[in-house]
Amino acid sequence: MTTSKVATAQTVPSDGGRKGLLAEHSASHVGRSGFRSFLVALPFITPSLLGVIFFLLIPVVLVFFISFLNWNELAPATWAGFQNYLKIFTVDGAAHSLGVTAYYVLLNIPLQTALAIGLAVMLHRGGKGVSFFRAVFVAPYLSTPVAMAVIWYWVLDPRLGLVNTVLRHVGIQGPQYLSSSLWVMPVVAFVNIWQYVGYNMLFFLAGLDSIPVELYEASELDGAGKFRQFFRISLPLLHPTLLFVLTTGVIGSFQIFDTLFVLTQGGPGDSTQVLNYQIYELGFVDFRLGEAAAMSVLLFGVILVFSIGQFWFFRNRTTYEYQI
Repeated sequence: MTTSKVATAQTVPSDGGRKGLLAEHSASHVGRSGFRSFLVALPFITPSLLGVIFFLLIPVVLVFFISFLNWNELAPATWAGFQNYLKIFTVDGAAHSLGVTAYYVLLNIPLQTALAIGLAVMLHRGGKGVSFFRAVFVAPYLSTPVAMAVIWYWVLDPRLGLVNTVLRHVGIQGPQYLSSSLWVMPVVAFVNIWQYVGYNMLFFLAGLDSIPVELYEASELDGAGKFRQFFRISLPLLHPTLLFVLTTGVIGSFQIFDTLFVLTQGGPGDSTQVLNYQIYELGFVDFRLGEAAAMSVLLFGVILVFSIGQFWFFRNRTTYEYQI
């Protein structure tokens, strides 16, 4: 009898054993359920996944590999090591192009973001004609940058352009906007701001719509005015939207090419010789593909550093959930 009791006691699990078995069974069930969900989703994500692999990951790896080669497409490629990275700074003026690009970003991003927030706040209040003005501000984004650049090239023509023609009628001689190293980069930044400010405004409008009205009503009871409400309620709760707009805006500004290609082609002199345009000239004009790839890696690294910096800055300043 004793032996039987002992055997029975050994085969009955304790409460801790039951919990362990239940946890193991639950984990196994979740694992199988997750795998089945993955199999169901696989046919739907495969086209996008293949696109990312073949048009993003593989080209990035190839560019990184080419940056270590001497290659002009006419002769066999030879190994160059880090010489291309030295050449882009000592021969190709990468430092100057990086400075020009940073100057453009500083001209473009702060003013574009401030205007987008301002327009969103004004149009968020409602009133007559709000839908019309929203459409008007977004309309430039619907066209391609090349088409917009061609139009602005005609508008800014020093002799026949609309701007200088109007100025001449009031007795003012307008400058050579695209031929002056002083004016050309602010003008390019203005064209970009004009085209994209309405697009960014839409994100801030969506962010303002997500803020509960009760927060503003409670602040009014405490005596807060519109100015204080904006800086104490609207702007802090717009940090997720601001992070997205700034990150995508900085990435796009560092990659500017089409507008500059139409308006200035890197001139006058090298005053608009941004990194992306320098990459184009090295790769497709001079056929120095190794140096062009090395400068592309440099541009990728700069964008990565700025993106990480923005995420770090907003890390403890972003609120994604709030309760009333």
